Amino acid sequence: MDVPNPYGRKPWRVSLRPGDVDAFVFWTRNTRPFRDGLDAARKVAPFMVTYTVTGYPAVLERGVPPVDHAVREIAWLARTFGPRAVVWRYDPVIWSDLTPPAFHRRNFMQLAEHLAPHVDEVTLSAATLYAKTTRNLKRLAPQVVVEDPESDMKRELLAGLGRIAVDHGLKPTLCSQPHLLTDPLRAAACIDVARLSDIAGTVIGARQKGNRPGCACAESRDIGRYDSCAHGCAYCYAVRDHAKVVLETDSG
Repeated sequence: MDVPNPYGRKPWRVSLRPGDVDAFVFWTRNTRPFRDGLDAARKVAPFMVTYTVTGYPAVLERGVPPVDHAVREIAWLARTFGPRAVVWRYDPVIWSDLTPPAFHRRNFMQLAEHLAPHVDEVTLSAATLYAKTTRNLKRLAPQVVVEDPESDMKRELLAGLGRIAVDHGLKPTLCSQPHLLTDPLRAAACIDVARLSDIAGTVIGARQKGNRPGCACAESRDIGRYDSCAHGCAYCYAVRDHAKVVLETDSG
């Protein structure tokens, strides 16, 4: 298939033929529309799913399926493809007047209680307020006061969420933010060769080659697209114009 390089827009060709793919890693907030795609993918190569569930107020996540839907989908993934095939992602962790630390601790604990029976890892990351993120927040959620606290405050909350994860039998990992790592958090490998090898039942050889500083992922090819998601999260950095995405999705 031909896809645009998400970092430079130059098109490249990526073969999805059996034998040319070692494994797939899918990021999602809703696998329901893609169930047939998952069945097709596993005929080509093993895969894992990183499933984002944050449970934020609707003003921040206008089109995201409700938490109970996500819990059912994650349970289905674990039951159908095995518990190693899905990782919960609580990302991004946003500091705002709607989502202060007390909100995150309470919200994360409730989510962990529902998801711990189905997953063994949760990946976190502190929100990075890119220029595109700030523009979207101001346009879509102008009433929300968003903060970017000092690293010490971020480490304190992230470590606290990590301890909640450990209490629920989950391995807490942190994505591409080594300056915020503290016990019990460990560096995340979102493209995780060890996990994929477990799923495949054989060793998958791939060198570590992160996409940015601090990234512990294995080498990969990104076949995703910016400006394509219609979930409408106010903090999104991957969509410039949510209205246009929704219109194109509806007309498509």
